[in-house]
Amino acid sequence: MSSPNTTVSGASPPTRTAGPPAAVAAKTTALPLPRKSPALRVPRSVRRAAGPVGLLAVWFLTSTTGVLPESVLASPVDVAQRAVDLTQTGELPQAIAASGRRAAIGFLIGAAVALALSLTAGLFRLGEDVIDASMGMFRAIPWVGLIPLFIVWFGIDETPKIALVALGVTYPLYFNIYGGIRSADAQLIEAGRMVGLGRLGLIRYVILPSALPGALVGLRYALSTAWLALVFAEQVNADAGIGYLMSNAQQYFQTDVIVLCLAVYAVLGLLCDFAVRLLSRRLLAWRASFEGEGA
Repeated sequence: MSSPNTTVSGASPPTRTAGPPAAVAAKTTALPLPRKSPALRVPRSVRRAAGPVGLLAVWFLTSTTGVLPESVLASPVDVAQRAVDLTQTGELPQAIAASGRRAAIGFLIGAAVALALSLTAGLFRLGEDVIDASMGMFRAIPWVGLIPLFIVWFGIDETPKIALVALGVTYPLYFNIYGGIRSADAQLIEAGRMVGLGRLGLIRYVILPSALPGALVGLRYALSTAWLALVFAEQVNADAGIGYLMSNAQQYFQTDVIVLCLAVYAVLGLLCDFAVRLLSRRLLAWRASFEGEGA
């Protein structure tokens, strides 16, 4: 006779459900999640200005404490005061106007030459064979080293200065436009032919829009190169312009005027670069591009 607590042979032991009851689980999942504190976001304009403002603060502190002697580099206060003085006398506005006129004329001439050469070399194989190798050869020649030759050819008037700016503008524009034309997607060109576009239609609606990003990059380089070429050009027997002020300041060891002229060059170049950025946003609004990660 078996006892009441004896387990019947072959019967499985009672199973137990794993985990908490359903009510406890539901209560657990209903607990509110901790909220993340909103991250502090600094505006991009503030972040962009942080670098120049930081350099200006370091310059001011080193000049005030005497770490950077005035004979080596004038303080930002002296530079600002000299800018006010030259503006009141009219010398600085006249110098900016003279330099701006040279840069504008030289840029227009160089841009026209670069556009004509890049379109000819990019759109036609014969043009590439004739032009591209020659442009690659001439680019290897330092254009600053051509100043003595320009003086022999054009004299010491305005012509060699404008010619040097035009030469400096031509190369970056040519190679970027030419590269943009030759990097046009062959499948898009084939699709254009399938829908009935002729040669002019392909150039207008497919090839030139594809070359536009490269052309705008070349425009940014060309504008910066124009001001760089002007720095060297205005050292050649100039009687007006920012370079003229800089040459006179060098003779009298006026570091505040030299720094002021360099700052004017930098600001003018920055304004041109900003204008090209705005132009790129308008002309390339149809083109999705990577803008960086993060805030």
